[in-house]
Amino acid sequence: MRGFFLTILILVAACAGKREASPERRAEVARRGAEVMPFDLAKTHHVFEDTGDGGVQTVTANEVTDTLQVRLIREHLQLESSRFAHGEFDDPMAIHGMTMPGLAELKAGASRIAIAYSELPAGAAIRYKASEPSLIAALHRWFAAQRMDHGS
Repeated sequence: MRGFFLTILILVAACAGKREASPERRAEVARRGAEVMPFDLAKTHHVFEDTGDGGVQTVTANEVTDTLQVRLIREHLQLESSRFAHGEFDDPMAIHGMTMPGLAELKAGASRIAIAYSELPAGAAIRYKASEPSLIAALHRWFAAQRMDHGS
């Protein structure tokens, strides 16, 4: 029994430093993402940046002159910011799975998270801001899961 727990501890420690999902997982996430997001994933760049009080999610077109991608990004993130503010995280769950780290806390605490949409020259951003340490930690776990699944 002691060997079993040691093996589990080693596996947990090995996974803790992992920054990207397996190529198979990333391919599956990209396939699901293409079903949920209206813009072309190959023509866009996604960033999930932690901040001291939450985080910022940005999606930009690789080419600022790609007005179709810019418009699709803006429409999608504007809609998503409204959904997230109401605790509706169906799209991220469809892409990343029902058990994303931090998601249960975000759904339960959505009314206590300030969520603001803004436009960028080549796309848009969603700013998440919370004052409760547990919600900030949940946002950081949620962002980390997305960074892992999408790769760098």
